[in-house]
Amino acid sequence: MPQRLIQEQTQKLAQQQRLTQQQMLFVKMVEMPLNELEESVLTELDDNPALEVGDKEPIDDTPSSEGDPAADTEEAFMEKTEREEREEALDSALEGLGSDDELPPVSSGHQMQDNADYEEIVYGDTTSFYDKLKEQMGMEDLTETQRDIMEYLIGSLDDDGILRKSLDAITDELAIYHSIDVPEQEIERLLKVLQGFDPAGIGARSLQECLLLQIARKPEGRLKELMREVIDNHYDAFLKKHWDKIQSEMNLTDLQKETLRNEILKLNPKPGASLGETEGRNLQQITPDFIVETDEDENSISFSLNHGNIPELTVSPSFTDMVHTYRNNKQGMNRQEKEALLYAKEKVDKAQGFIDAIKQRRHTLYLTMKAIIEYQRTFFLDGDEADLKPMILKDIADKTGLDISTVSRVANAKYAQTKWGTFPLKFFFSDGYVAADGEEASTRKLRLTLKEIVEKEDKGRPLSDDALAEMMKDKGFPIARRTIAKYRQQLGIPVARLRRV
Repeated sequence: MPQRLIQEQTQKLAQQQRLTQQQMLFVKMVEMPLNELEESVLTELDDNPALEVGDKEPIDDTPSSEGDPAADTEEAFMEKTEREEREEALDSALEGLGSDDELPPVSSGHQMQDNADYEEIVYGDTTSFYDKLKEQMGMEDLTETQRDIMEYLIGSLDDDGILRKSLDAITDELAIYHSIDVPEQEIERLLKVLQGFDPAGIGARSLQECLLLQIARKPEGRLKELMREVIDNHYDAFLKKHWDKIQSEMNLTDLQKETLRNEILKLNPKPGASLGETEGRNLQQITPDFIVETDEDENSISFSLNHGNIPELTVSPSFTDMVHTYRNNKQGMNRQEKEALLYAKEKVDKAQGFIDAIKQRRHTLYLTMKAIIEYQRTFFLDGDEADLKPMILKDIADKTGLDISTVSRVANAKYAQTKWGTFPLKFFFSDGYVAADGEEASTRKLRLTLKEIVEKEDKGRPLSDDALAEMMKDKGFPIARRTIAKYRQQLGIPVARLRRV
């Protein structure tokens, strides 16, 4: 008996989070460095006649604002001709609003298209490294606990997209700090899921694994097999660029060797760079977003936000008065007057939203920098890089109550000017490592110690990785030879054979 197909209609209730236009504006602003924000303010002043420069000095709305180095640019902005131009812009806009037979502009298809373009630009410009991976995580069928673990794994990736921590260490951290007690095998299973995200190679635990993950996504064929064999079985020769040795051991022709070499060189050793948070931006002169002052005698630290050339912004009285006037006379309004009201209200709302977003950005930057200084107080007082404590995005998120993705955006492309130099905010973040004495230290301190040992070695008889491991152990860092090799590569230090003078 043939089966009958039955079509049923069912209802499903689902929660879907969508950012409002105001939230997207804030997201965009909080990621901007100061020089980009200055350009954005000037553009908005030109585009929106309802947004004006105020008569007073810029109001510093954060507790850290004393001594702000903002430049004095109010005179240039507040000349009489500026106000006259805005009055003319208002009159011109109202006069060109069309006849009674035309539809109000706010409901036009053109404006809806503009809004769609705006949202696309916002998402394209502001999605961070963390968010892009989190978006892909949202497409996986995970329990709440699995999502927490996955977020922790994503937050533990370095800027290259590599997981430098061991799964054993992550298991301990989840149990101690987050009360998530799961076997290491479960974390490894979730890591495999993460390694399936784009771009290929993300979540690898070593350069070798990173390359193998990328090769695994290549089309099946002889070339893919040979690429895998090089990285699997001839990795040391590959690192040393001994392609003649690889050719001999794999019985390759000259053409095969060159083809294979060129294909492997196309692989990306830093997949995280392709998810870079400054994607698409031009290189700009570094302008510090924070000015940090230290007083060693009083053992005190203070800081201020650099507002640069951003003036106090206000909503145009001409526009707000017009909105009030029309609202009080709704009954006697014709079509053109209604259009004028809608136009004025739209510009006023947009101007106020822009001002609110700038204030919210300042407050968010203040909270983040305050937490960073509290965490890294010793470094700000003495300037010794070895005194930087282990600190990840989640530490600052927990301390401030902000979302991890917000902290990530604040840390992106922002700089702090200190007594010891100007540093990117990312400089203050690093993973932790438990030394021999049981005290947690920054992996940066470990790398500095390794670099110092290599700098002091006898260049006629450079130390092998095994010898370096022994010396690191003597200094309180009992780490394996393969870990020495990993940090040596990160520091750009060649193998002992190539260091010999």
